[in-house]
Amino acid sequence: MISDDKITEFSQNKKINIKGNLFSLEKPVVMGILNITDDSFFDGGSYNTLDKALVRAENIINEGAEIIDIGACSTRPGAKLVEKEEEIQRLVPVVKEIRKRYPNIIISIDTVWADVVKAVADCGADIINDISGGQFDSNLFDEVAKQKLPYILMHTNTTPDRMQKEIHYDNLYLDMCKYFSEKINILKDKGVMDIILDLGFGFGKTLEMNYELLARQKEFSLFRLPILTGISRKSMIYRPLNLTPQDVISETMFLHALALGNGADILRVHDVKTTVNCLKLYEKFKVEGLKFNESGCGANFKI
Repeated sequence: MISDDKITEFSQNKKINIKGNLFSLEKPVVMGILNITDDSFFDGGSYNTLDKALVRAENIINEGAEIIDIGACSTRPGAKLVEKEEEIQRLVPVVKEIRKRYPNIIISIDTVWADVVKAVADCGADIINDISGGQFDSNLFDEVAKQKLPYILMHTNTTPDRMQKEIHYDNLYLDMCKYFSEKINILKDKGVMDIILDLGFGFGKTLEMNYELLARQKEFSLFRLPILTGISRKSMIYRPLNLTPQDVISETMFLHALALGNGADILRVHDVKTTVNCLKLYEKFKVEGLKFNESGCGANFKI
């Protein structure tokens, strides 16, 4: 395990370029989830019309999120990918209207398709959030580069319908570092310079692997890139407790606190207001001169 002393040698890039404006991640920020799907694991069907989506967007903004992440395809384990044409039909009206009503909000789009990237870029999207790492569409990286958009690079082993059936790593941490290193080099060669890492909690990982990654998240700062943590209400939280996604808001906040202590720059969440309050307390904790232990917050936590 890399020590904190070793980690501090790395000078992380805490700013991303969004259409010519530098967006700072010197302090962690909240990304609010807007699922316009029928089958997402937590709120599928709740925001699948334009009017419902706009109400959700307004709430996300009013509760303090700085980024809205809009997805039109469920990527829960076992889900099948939506065709790109259907994804575009779902996304474009929502993105256009949110951009019109809220010109300053940062809009992230959850997609794996190059054609979707082009369509949403044309109507105001700012960031591409890709769960596939460019594995499902060979043109995706090129389109992201062409549109000059920041890119969230997530680790996954295969498609959502197979990812929990094909879990194998020689060494989880080293295998993921190899994956990220190769993808980052390809992206930069194509001209994508603003990259955010997502460890892909729940994507092709066992329960134990998810907690190992949460404990070791700070070690991925060796890439000198911002880190997004997406664990909100996921099965790694509710299954060990024999609960449901609806039952685990306080448990999610507990793990968000651990994620912040272990290097998270962006928290991707369902519960915006509660997470914003969690962030305020985290910043208070830092201002008072306190610090996490030498291995990070919860680095020895096991389940």
